Amino acid sequence: MASEEGLKRCARCGENKPRAAFHRRRSHLDGLQQHCRDCASDCHRRRQESLGRKVRPRADVPYGHKLCLRSGEIRPWSEWHRNASASDGLSTRCKACRAAEGRANHLKRNHGLTEAERDAMVAAQRGLCAICLDAPAVHVDHCHTTGRVRGVLCFNCNSAIGKWGDDPDAVRRAAAYLEGNLWKPTLVAPGVYQLPS
Repeated sequence: MASEEGLKRCARCGENKPRAAFHRRRSHLDGLQQHCRDCASDCHRRRQESLGRKVRPRADVPYGHKLCLRSGEIRPWSEWHRNASASDGLSTRCKACRAAEGRANHLKRNHGLTEAERDAMVAAQRGLCAICLDAPAVHVDHCHTTGRVRGVLCFNCNSAIGKWGDDPDAVRRAAAYLEGNLWKPTLVAPGVYQLPS
């Protein structure tokens, strides 16, 4: 029931509020719900808590910002992915949390490791690449044939092993080349070469 033009009285709190403070409900004569948005939200929150469900904490979030349920931080809308099916049009987790979750899922799916197991490997390597012993260890290296994780490498060493095709002989020849021993095969028979020892 409207007490003044453009206002509606909330059946729960009894306050006269603007029509925009009520959700729409086509089945009612005035097209609005009986309870204001704040009262409907409180009622929904109490119902969910009584059922033992996780409820978004009520926080004073300024306009243009949203509370991330995973990190508990209030971030501007620019730090959220869009989600057309959500009531506010934004994802439930901020971009940073979604990226962290994606990295953890990738590690588990592709290598069968948790972040704690990977961190233990890095700590065992003193935080350094297992090959160059210089750069920080950030990329999990694995055998492409068996899938077995070998260690954690820096980007350059990990990509170098990939470019060598995981071939130990190619790596040995490269090491010999770097030591000044140019690979010069000796022809021992037509089409048969012998490597220098």
